[in-house]
Amino acid sequence: MAAAPDPRGAAEGSGREGRGRLPVTVAVLAAALPVTILLGVALGATVIPVGDVVRYVGAALTGGTITSGEVPAYSIIWQVRVPRVLLAAVVGAGLSVVGVAVQAMVRNALADPFVLGISSGASVGASLVVAFGLFTGLGIYAVSTAALLGALGASVLVYLAARGRAGLSPLRLVLTGIALAYGFQAMTSLVVFLAPNYQAASTVLFWLLGGLGAATWGSLPLPAAGVLCCVALLLRYARALDVLAMGDETAASLGVDAMATRRWTFVLTSVVTGLLVAVSGPVGFVGLVMPHLVRMLVGSTHRRVLTVAPLAGACFIVWADVVSRTFFSPQELPLGVVTALVGVPVFVVILRRRGYLFGGGR
Repeated sequence: MAAAPDPRGAAEGSGREGRGRLPVTVAVLAAALPVTILLGVALGATVIPVGDVVRYVGAALTGGTITSGEVPAYSIIWQVRVPRVLLAAVVGAGLSVVGVAVQAMVRNALADPFVLGISSGASVGASLVVAFGLFTGLGIYAVSTAALLGALGASVLVYLAARGRAGLSPLRLVLTGIALAYGFQAMTSLVVFLAPNYQAASTVLFWLLGGLGAATWGSLPLPAAGVLCCVALLLRYARALDVLAMGDETAASLGVDAMATRRWTFVLTSVVTGLLVAVSGPVGFVGLVMPHLVRMLVGSTHRRVLTVAPLAGACFIVWADVVSRTFFSPQELPLGVVTALVGVPVFVVILRRRGYLFGGGR
């Protein structure tokens, strides 16, 4: 198993250079994010001028008036695209931050939010709803609710199976998560096989590739609150994550309880991952690639990485979602396909970059 990136610097000289780049990087991304969101709302199968977008959003927020001929465009902007783009930003920020925490928790440079089998558990819950109509009384929230319950159930199983006399060890967490993920994937495949009709099976397979087509205003508050709380807590305990990535013995010598830190980090990342998967499906490669990309820019200290990662992840997913819903319009390309097509070559380039350290090795 690969080790986590060296917490003292993911690249040669990253400490000093990272500190110098941090303000510039944060300023650029902080300015780019609102522009990205605005363009994400304007672009789509029907392109709406940016000026009209600003006017429609302003009318919705302030109770302003629009003409009767503008109602269709206004509805598209306020009821469909704005919640979708905002949810894309939340999902991108959340997956990036959780990826940083998981890589520190299990000390593995190849870890991402889904390595613990949480997304596979969510897939079981969602597929049962789509294929057999469970939780139909919840209406449009049936799939999200079942996916969240599946993710939380998978987290409990992973925790109970990985916990030993010495607590949660990184290796046991990874191996248990991978093993249970295969089991959950087999259960999902069985649900698809037993689906009563082709349409149900096709819908399950599409959900498994991730997407934001079901985004509504109602699906935004819970994941947004979860991501905000996650970022705040991880920033507060960023030093503990730095120490945790060095190993349990080093953590003990520095006065950090590695087992307790790993336990609350596991709970936090599991809940947030469940909230995100419930509204977007399993969107891969974001939580794997973004932490490494950010470390190349600002260094490996977790306070710096956790400051930049949410902004970078939010911008990336907003643009990935724009691609998914425009390039093959009127059909929609699954979001997970877009992130994989971008994430794989980027990860290979990072891997081959001279000077970048994956677990201390080039």
